[in-house]
Amino acid sequence: MKLKDRVAVITAGAGGIGRGIAEAFLAEGAKVMINGRSVENGEAALREMNAGENAAFCAGNVQSQEAVEALIDETVARFGKLDILVNNAGGSNGFAPVGQLSDEAWNEALNWNLNAMFWASRRALPHMEKQKRGRIITISSVEGKQANKAAVSHYIANKHAMNGLTKAIAFEYGSVGITSNAICPGAIETGLMLEKGPAAAASMGITYEEFLQSYADESMIKRLNTVGEVAAMAVLLASDAGGGITSALINVDGGTAAW
Repeated sequence: MKLKDRVAVITAGAGGIGRGIAEAFLAEGAKVMINGRSVENGEAALREMNAGENAAFCAGNVQSQEAVEALIDETVARFGKLDILVNNAGGSNGFAPVGQLSDEAWNEALNWNLNAMFWASRRALPHMEKQKRGRIITISSVEGKQANKAAVSHYIANKHAMNGLTKAIAFEYGSVGITSNAICPGAIETGLMLEKGPAAAASMGITYEEFLQSYADESMIKRLNTVGEVAAMAVLLASDAGGGITSALINVDGGTAAW
């Protein structure tokens, strides 16, 4: 029980990578608050996880500062403290080359990724600082370490910025027992990928299947990564054993990124 009695909040935790991390944390003894836009999906996730009083759902869109701050406040109100923040929410729409990228797509990606991370971390840090212990884990991307895909510059730019904010938090709060790390996964076929991937592929002039295969081909393991592989790394970073790891941008990408 590596996370016994720890309290975690996971943005976009009702499905995909967030759901996998929630289940892994619960298995290690944590209490978990998951977030998402759909009440129906959140309630279904709670039923399926069957964690009783150890899990809760708070509806809200992370593109809203008010919703993100309410999520942190609700977690503390329900469980009495906050030990672990997983900034998992992220994505983008309106795929196009930079010269044709709309303001709407750019600003949506900014709120969905970097701003959501900032709002959640800023709200969570005083609680962690008070107890002199905390873990901030941000789900970045292999795209935060490279720029070799067309029409996704808004996503790439946000993931690079999230890596920078990860390091800034680590520097400012390491001396008070708070670690800050980013996991940089390769492609994983989650529900979000199934929803947004075809449009991203079309903007590149390839099929969705070719889009997925390109990620597999880039990697050393020649396959996509899995939710379980990312969740296992999140458990390590959240645990006492991960206390010496901070300011790290950890690849779970099958050997795709050059660094």
